[in-house]
Amino acid sequence: MQKNYFDHNATTALDKKVLGVMMPYIEMQQGNPTSQHSFGRHARTAIEEAREQVALAIHAHPSEVIFTSGGTEANNMIVHGAAIKERESTLVRSNIEHPCIARPMEAMKHQGWKQALLNVSQDGVVTKEAYKNITAENVSLVSVMLANNETGAIQDMALLHDFAKEKKALSHTDAVQAFGKVDVRFDELHIDAMTLSSHKIYGPQGVGALILNKRSDIEPLIYGGGQEKNLRSGTENIAAIVGFGKACELISESVKTTSTHTHELQKILEVHLKDLGAVIFSEKVARLNNTTFFAFKDIEGSTLLTALDKKGFAIASGSACSSVNKEPSHVLLAMGIDEDLARGALRISFGQRNSVTEVKDFIETLKKELQTLKQLTAIAA
Repeated sequence: MQKNYFDHNATTALDKKVLGVMMPYIEMQQGNPTSQHSFGRHARTAIEEAREQVALAIHAHPSEVIFTSGGTEANNMIVHGAAIKERESTLVRSNIEHPCIARPMEAMKHQGWKQALLNVSQDGVVTKEAYKNITAENVSLVSVMLANNETGAIQDMALLHDFAKEKKALSHTDAVQAFGKVDVRFDELHIDAMTLSSHKIYGPQGVGALILNKRSDIEPLIYGGGQEKNLRSGTENIAAIVGFGKACELISESVKTTSTHTHELQKILEVHLKDLGAVIFSEKVARLNNTTFFAFKDIEGSTLLTALDKKGFAIASGSACSSVNKEPSHVLLAMGIDEDLARGALRISFGQRNSVTEVKDFIETLKKELQTLKQLTAIAA
């Protein structure tokens, strides 16, 4: 059975053009980028060209791009690096951040740092009032994701900038889900740091970047040979970095057309979901054009997900990176959503290759599976 893939917020397929530029570095690469001979210089040139591609895609300076093994490492780097600079300071985040921001901050609490949470509204956004409720004085870092990986809700970066400036703290946004779906311009966000990940934009897994403006100073997460401006030591994954650079180049060319395409699919999907009685989370605020997070009352999400998967539709119940956790979405609970409804939440995230036909087929299949589950629920009652 052919699978219809509706889980692009979890990961995307590697673009063939990206694979093409990676292959020479997989098959023939010998030089270490720190070596002075021609092999080493060739490797170093490839990395620096990729750095320029990433920087160009997000309107940053190449010197602001620090390559990492992915978004998780980049987020840990900024949390740890900012905290160490300000002993016993307060780390501020929204209460819907991805675990790779939330858990490092929790860990720092056990080492003498404090944590303050920005509560979100029932629509899943951080309001001006939420910032006003943070009374801590010695703040070292404020982190609010640009677009939520579950609901797709987009946050106001101007509020983040103003608050961080007032507190004289570093400002950071996890832009992993936003990049490639909306136009992300680091120079216009006026923040200090931003996280990116390659495998969300049709690039290879295992590579990402922390974008850190030239005025900011943090401590390294990994010590060693001093690679990546002494902030991330270790021999670079050249093939992955080259692939990431190419993926950034390609996504910059396609972001507008892809956004328009996925928005059309999203609109078709949501009209039918509402007709079937679904609750769509964060639908009243600006969202990513590819993301729909929804639930049906009295329908167990995991059961419906499994049924749809057997029929050839791959969707998600929330964040792929925390899928081992069977508890209701922490994002929905933070929004004040009823726990039983939150347990039924499912996420569809479209990509470049999805089609209207796939969406219509999904709706027809969903109707049948909902009817079956409701009948089973009635019998059990």
